[in-house]
Amino acid sequence: MSALDFKIDISDIIGRFRQLPACVDGVTVKLPFLEIALKSSNVEKKVAREVLIRISDRRILNASECCDDCIELAVTSLEEIRQTVVNAQVELSHDSQGGLYLLLDSIRDAIRQFLTFEERLNLPTERDLKMRRRKDMCCPADTRDFYFAALEVLRAHIHRVLLQVSKIADFPIPRIADAMRYADDWELTSYRTLPMPNKR
Repeated sequence: MSALDFKIDISDIIGRFRQLPACVDGVTVKLPFLEIALKSSNVEKKVAREVLIRISDRRILNASECCDDCIELAVTSLEEIRQTVVNAQVELSHDSQGGLYLLLDSIRDAIRQFLTFEERLNLPTERDLKMRRRKDMCCPADTRDFYFAALEVLRAHIHRVLLQVSKIADFPIPRIADAMRYADDWELTSYRTLPMPNKR
């Protein structure tokens, strides 16, 4: 694997999910390498619906990113999503090992990993972009390609986590255009391999 390949590490999240008590009458949530039944509280359902409404409206899930300016806009959108997630987790702080809390943690952690990856790419800052516009320059194509490929992995991850959140909420994901949606099945090649798939 190239150092410029972006793969999400969810080993910690999966390990925490595997510690949840078995449940036979809940909704089945699917994650990479794991399938588990969860029973949700009324508070979790309420928070899950709020998260779906707030996050599904963000640019990162609704706009196709393709230019230098899009880099700054995408990062801003990701920061907004992360803040929404943190706010929701504050509401769930009484049960920080619950299923919804862990799903939201997988979004927050994936965003953190992406931003670390973005820093390694040494992408241009907003000041750099202004200077380049003056000089009719642009971000190097190869750097942008790595960035947007990684962004696509992250976008798909967030969308598929939201699909699982919608099961807890018993509420469909609103607003996201059909062209920007992803199939339900997880793209396992986008994740660092775990030792053993597990189904419960």
